[in-house]
Amino acid sequence: MSAADGGRRPGRLGVGVVGAGRVGAVLGSALRAVGHAVVGASGVSDASRDRIETLLAGVPVLEVPQVVERAELVLLAVPDDALPALVRGLADTGAWQPGQIVVHTSGRHGTAVLDPARAAGAIPLALHPAMTFTGTSLDLARLEGTTFAVTAPGPVLPIGQALVVELGGEPVVVAEESRGLYHAALAHGANHLVVLVAQAAQALEAAGVDRPGRALAPLLAAALDGATRGADAGAESGTGAGAGALLGLTGPVARGDVGTVREHLAALDALAATSDAADVPPSYRALSRAATHRALAGGRLGERAARELLDALDAPAPDPQDRHDQQDRPDPQDPHDEGRA
Repeated sequence: MSAADGGRRPGRLGVGVVGAGRVGAVLGSALRAVGHAVVGASGVSDASRDRIETLLAGVPVLEVPQVVERAELVLLAVPDDALPALVRGLADTGAWQPGQIVVHTSGRHGTAVLDPARAAGAIPLALHPAMTFTGTSLDLARLEGTTFAVTAPGPVLPIGQALVVELGGEPVVVAEESRGLYHAALAHGANHLVVLVAQAAQALEAAGVDRPGRALAPLLAAALDGATRGADAGAESGTGAGAGALLGLTGPVARGDVGTVREHLAALDALAATSDAADVPPSYRALSRAATHRALAGGRLGERAARELLDALDAPAPDPQDRHDQQDRPDPQDPHDEGRA
């Protein structure tokens, strides 16, 4: 493997970036900023090549085998589903080298996916930053304090932790068998939060609010801050992160206000019947059920209030066609109503 950078400080590595997407280009740039030399990067799309030019200026754009051949540390920043075939394919061609550090950034996978490289003598590390990347220089500052899930064989775990600290992150050890649960938790929280904001913004827009994002920002920021702080406090006190996060729950479910919940459902069902918001009522129902169960378990709600809420939430949504038929049906009590065509 090449160590052509004669001016590199002791302990610095030649880094090869395989996959200069939003994550790979940023992490490669961050590693270069702390003294490592990026010796090559691969990128097949125009966007990836633009990121190499912007974030990794001067780094040669190479084919994947060439990147691996040159690197002492190979950073694999490719989609989760593409990772196993990539690692196996490089092993089949004899690309992996003894002593080479191989790092992937997949949240889903641990180090088992790197077994073909490990069999060739490489050092396997799984490092996943728990943040959303834009693929721009803005991400470099955001790495400071970001949690990285670190999974590695015991003897080389300190290497992964040291790399995270170099990047300004906070390493958290996640066991191999827990990576799926870890990644599901992050996806459920972050991805579905975006969906919730989209749904809430759509409903506010339909209610006549011109700038729904501005209306939501302080409310959601305060709720998120309270919930995440409560989660940490619950974990530290032994009461549980989930219970701690729920301490800041407000609104009609927390109050057992079933009348307000019914009104919400009616309004959201009406929105769904007249727009492309069909996903909003079932989301509201599902999350309100979850909130009811958790509030009951945590002593925030009594059994009777919880039962009334669940009954309201489980009531079938009205069929828009039934509502239309009801409006058009002649009123037998009104002699002037003879029906409409």
